[in-house]
Amino acid sequence: MDRAQKETVVEELGQIFESSGVVVVAHYAGLTVADMQDLRARASANGSSVRVAKNRLAKIALDGKPCASIAEYLTGMTVLTFSEDPVAAAKVSEDFAKENDKFVILGGAMGENALDRAGVTAVSKMPSREELISTIVGMLGAPASNIAGAIGAPASNIASILSTIEDKAAA
Repeated sequence: MDRAQKETVVEELGQIFESSGVVVVAHYAGLTVADMQDLRARASANGSSVRVAKNRLAKIALDGKPCASIAEYLTGMTVLTFSEDPVAAAKVSEDFAKENDKFVILGGAMGENALDRAGVTAVSKMPSREELISTIVGMLGAPASNIAGAIGAPASNIASILSTIEDKAAA
């Protein structure tokens, strides 16, 4: 890699570190190409991305970024999983690590907050942005449906009472 290419990689990594809601660092020594393709496919399906980069270049890119705390994890064969959603990359990494012993999560960062291994696990168990939005929408819609039910209930009650009276009168 020549100097211009290295500068481009550092710039790209800097953008990743700045714009990501969460970055997870893991060792991937021993994973096959098929395993890595599987990880990339899972990440892509969940709104995350996977990036393998030279640790030295990643450390340069981390300088002055909110997630600079992950520099301590950048040793050996590391892979970065990241996403704008603060939960997606952690979920993908955790799920993949459960199925692949050779994928070892070291830690990560959520904005300025450093995450150790347990922190990444805790973040992965949080609801995603989409789940939170759907929960909020459901909560907002529930009062409206309750009001509609309350308004319609007296009319249906009167109709059932009249029906009962007619049945008794006919008998």
